[in-house]
Order: sequence, then C-alpha cells, then structure tokens
Amino acid sequence: MRAAIAAESAGIPSVSIVCEGFAGQAAATARGIGYDELPLAVTVGHVDAQSQTEMIENFLSQTVDVIVAGLTDPTPAAGDDAEAEPSALEIAAAGTLDEINDRFAELGWSDGNAILPPTIERVERFLDGSGHDPWKTLGIAPSSGRDLTVWSIAVNAVMAGCQPEHLPILLALTEVLADPAYGAEHSGNTTGADALIILDGPNVEALGFNSGPGAQREGTRANTAVGRWLRLYLRNVFGFTSDELDKATFGNPARPVLAEDQSCLDEIGWPSIAQQLGGSANVDAVTVARMNSGIMIGSVFGSTPDKIVPYLANGLTRSAGWDLTHLHGLGQDQFQPLLVLSPLLARTFAASGWNLDRVQLALFDHARIPATLFERFIGEWSNLTAGRRRLVDLAREGDLPDVFGVSDDPERLVPIVTRPERIRVAVSGDPNRANAFAFSNDGPHGWWTTKPIDHTPASDLVCSIGGACTPPA
Repeated sequence: MRAAIAAESAGIPSVSIVCEGFAGQAAATARGIGYDELPLAVTVGHVDAQSQTEMIENFLSQTVDVIVAGLTDPTPAAGDDAEAEPSALEIAAAGTLDEINDRFAELGWSDGNAILPPTIERVERFLDGSGHDPWKTLGIAPSSGRDLTVWSIAVNAVMAGCQPEHLPILLALTEVLADPAYGAEHSGNTTGADALIILDGPNVEALGFNSGPGAQREGTRANTAVGRWLRLYLRNVFGFTSDELDKATFGNPARPVLAEDQSCLDEIGWPSIAQQLGGSANVDAVTVARMNSGIMIGSVFGSTPDKIVPYLANGLTRSAGWDLTHLHGLGQDQFQPLLVLSPLLARTFAASGWNLDRVQLALFDHARIPATLFERFIGEWSNLTAGRRRLVDLAREGDLPDVFGVSDDPERLVPIVTRPERIRVAVSGDPNRANAFAFSNDGPHGWWTTKPIDHTPASDLVCSIGGACTPPA
C-alpha cells in the first residue's frame, strides 16, 4: 500500500490488491497514512492456500474488473451507509444495570466484561475539578476518523473503572495514540500484538499502581482499569473490533499497566524505560509499544552477572521469531524486544558495578541465533522477506550492520537486534524472586512511544459540561 501511496502522491492512479477479509484493515491503514478511500481490489481466498491455477482463475473472474475500474474511474465506489452514531450527550441505552451491560455487549461497545454504565452524571463527576474542556480534541483516530475528545476519554474511563486521578495518564496515553510515530492504525494487524503500557515516575505508587508481586496480574485497580481503558478506547473510538478493523488471528487479552519499581531504579541508578526513550528524570511518563508474545524466564540461578546473562539472553532469543522481519524485511532496524527484570536481578547486576549500558551490551553479545535460523524466520518459514536473502549479502550491501556478515558460515551466531540499546530493559515485579520476562515487540506496528504526564489542573474549561457548554455539531 505504501507503493500505491507513493504513486498517488505523484499523481499516478493506483489500486492496492488485498486478500479477502482485509479490506477494512487496508482502508484503516491508508486513512492513517493520510489517504482515505484509497482504491482497493480484493483477491478471493488466501494466496498461500490456493494452487496457482485456482488463484489465477479467481483473480481473472473476480479481481481484474475491480482493478480496471479503480484505475479508470476517479470516483470512489460508494459504500453502504453506516448507521448514525449517537452524539456525545445522547442517551444511547436505558434500563437496569444488567440491561445496559447486555445492550453494550450486543453493540460491541464493551470488552465482554461488565462495565459501569457511563451516564452523563458519572462522566461529569470523573471530569469534575480537572479543568479540561470536555470537547477539547487531542487529535483524530487515524483508523476511524473519530475525534479524540476529553469526553470520549472519560466515557471509556468510567466504563473501565478508572478513577479521576487517572485522567492525566489517560490523556498522555491518548497523545501516544494520536502520534503518527506510534502508528495506532496498525493496532488490528493479523498477528494480534497488543499494546503494553509502561508507567514510570515518582508518583507511581501514590497513584495506586502496583510494581511489586503480580505486576502484570489483574487485581490492582489502577493497573487493571487503565490497561482496560486502552482496550476499550481502541474498540470504541479507533474501531478495532472484529466487526470493523481488528483482523487479529488470535489476539491477546488487555494487559494491565506495567509499573516500574522506581525505588529500585533510584537505588541502582538505572534509567527508566521512559528515560531510555529520551524522557526526563523525576517526571511521570507513559510508554507504549505493541508486544507479540512473551516468555517467562523463571528461577534465574547465579549470584553474578556472568552467570545470569546467558539465561536471560536465551529468553530473549526464544521470544523472537518471525518478529525478526522488523529488523530486516517488514521494517529496517525496528525490532526492540523488552526484558523485564525483577528487582532482585537488577540489584544483582548493580552489586557488581554494572550499569544498564553494560547489561545491554552483554545481552547483545549473548542473545544470538544461527544465521541460517535467522534467515528462515525472515524469508522461508514466514515468507515475509522477498528473495530469501542471505544475511552475509545484506551486510555486504549495507542493509545490515557488519556483525551479521562476519563470515559465510550458515551456523555462525548473529544477534537478534542491530545494537545493544535496541534491547529495552525494565525493572518490576516481586523483589524477592529471581525471575524475568521477555517480550518480543511488533516493530513499527506500535512503535515505542513515550509521553510525559501532566498532573496539573487544566485551565481550558470555560463553561459547565451540562450548561451552556455543548459539544460541537
């Protein structure tokens, strides 16, 4: 589609060919890049599950005419008239708590769990005292074209069970979603990566977030509700439901917020995830990236860095597979896995005088796989990199760093990232356990993005919500 957009930008008509079932996601991706109603033609069936004869027959009988029409008719095809959406203050459902939940589930407005009905009174109370104009827009959802308003943020926050003190966090998260660098329009891609929120800063504990035992377990209201808010907001505002734009083959459950252990970070002098991405020290911040999968690295044995690095690095390699196409193929130098260390492991490194840079370098040196396995991941088993190129040739041509082409030996070990700092390291979890967790991320389909959190009351509210201040038409 990016080739089509380049052609359209040059004034050359184009038609993007997509597989059956992906027209909605393709339209969302095009909209997110700034090209709404980009001409599309759908091929019948999955290209990898048909014989060449079947694919040609289907293409000639059902796709060619659509391509010709798209190249010759400048008028976009008319779509079905969508049902009008309720306005901000419209009563969309009424009844008992059970009836409201049933109605929201029927309409796809909930995640399947019980929600707190977002009555106007509840949403007003949530925003009361914040000073934010409820109709202020923080951006536009690139996938759906809907406005990202303070009111819509609060509506979904009430549904998710968030508290008013969480509003500044939700506003910062919305800024992430609105940032083109993050790429929220990719949130429904087929591999089903889901966003992980990482919270850093001096006020994490005071805001009720858990960074200790069970740091990724539901149960702490702040971690659970804010994580759930993100999933609801992506559904209800960005349109990522199975009926609209979500094409995840399996998907992942909504993840609770991963809060870093700030006291441990301060003690050992390591930067937080937000700081690793350019954020300031002593400032609350949220960071979001989309994660494909994760692996528990349990019972890490050893009292020195040299003893524990190989096991941690092995966990990183085991969590990576087709995702390596984000290093070369689907993306270029865009694979950034995450290693979450328990405070006990982080202190083990610090006790030996290791700073974060040294940890990342050691992981870079040990987190390696045979070159032939890397090549299978990016060009044979996943079929996502054209030409089944050899790493040694890519390195010689300058497409990969020299470390990937030190010899022609297919069994030589090559790293899973281009440089040490591409391995992100967070500190969270039970301080008395020697465990870690490795996440493989989805590259530019939810690029690592961090935003500061502003807790100060706003001054843009000039009227009451229910009074003279009314939502825009």
